[in-house]
Amino acid sequence: MSAAISTASLPPFALLDRYTGANGYTDCFVADVPGEFTHAEFVAAFYTTWLFRLERVILKWLVARPSTDDEARQLAQGERDAFAAWTVEARAPNQLLMCDFLENTRSWLMVEQHAGGGATRLYFGSAIVARANARTGRRRLGLRFRALLGFHRRYSRALLRAAGTRLTSGLA
Repeated sequence: MSAAISTASLPPFALLDRYTGANGYTDCFVADVPGEFTHAEFVAAFYTTWLFRLERVILKWLVARPSTDDEARQLAQGERDAFAAWTVEARAPNQLLMCDFLENTRSWLMVEQHAGGGATRLYFGSAIVARANARTGRRRLGLRFRALLGFHRRYSRALLRAAGTRLTSGLA
């Protein structure tokens, strides 16, 4: 995929927007790819890329949450509400918001067709929920999450790039 991955603001109607603020972390990455792709095609492509398959193997062994490509396609079609370490928190036209089993993070996928057709904007965003300190009551990200944010941003871009490549190469 030759499209560049860029950082963007969340659209005002984004399901992930409910997690902005409150000392948490929210991001949004976009890629414009040639061709018209449905949300279901994007979700299936995203969760079946070589890179995400690697993450799925890790989740299978670390937290006993196995998953398959068929389950990813079922999730994409709205036929299931759980996949690997995530459950569906919300769905809207062209959007999916997933919550991890520990309820610490959220993942969001959205597509938007370009006016005039011929291209699709792919969105991928994440949220890390701030937790209240039991002693002070102050909400903030844990040290582990703050330490991994640089890696997270690079990994998010790589995931979006891999999904775009999968879509545009016809492998999805």
